Amino acid sequence: MIIRIVKMTFDPDKVNDFLKIFEASKQHIRNMEGCTQLDLLVDIDSPNIFFTYSHWQSVNDLNNYRCSKLFETVWSNTKRLFSAKAEAWSVKSNVPH
Repeated sequence: MIIRIVKMTFDPDKVNDFLKIFEASKQHIRNMEGCTQLDLLVDIDSPNIFFTYSHWQSVNDLNNYRCSKLFETVWSNTKRLFSAKAEAWSVKSNVPH
């Protein structure tokens, strides 16, 4: 399993625009093949900093999403709202279960 964490910093006056985009697209993302979880988190001290936290069955599933028309649309509409460059990490648990 791959965990994808994306940090996004928005102009404070664009937060509601982002939340509308996320609300409209979250179920479509969750329905992508290989996506088993998608959460939206907000920084407790900076309400304009958000993180998406998603689980993917494989790197291939994540990459298929990242190459999809859905991602292209969501990302192009989201990134215009940023006040700082987004940061992203793909990680996996190294702890035995």
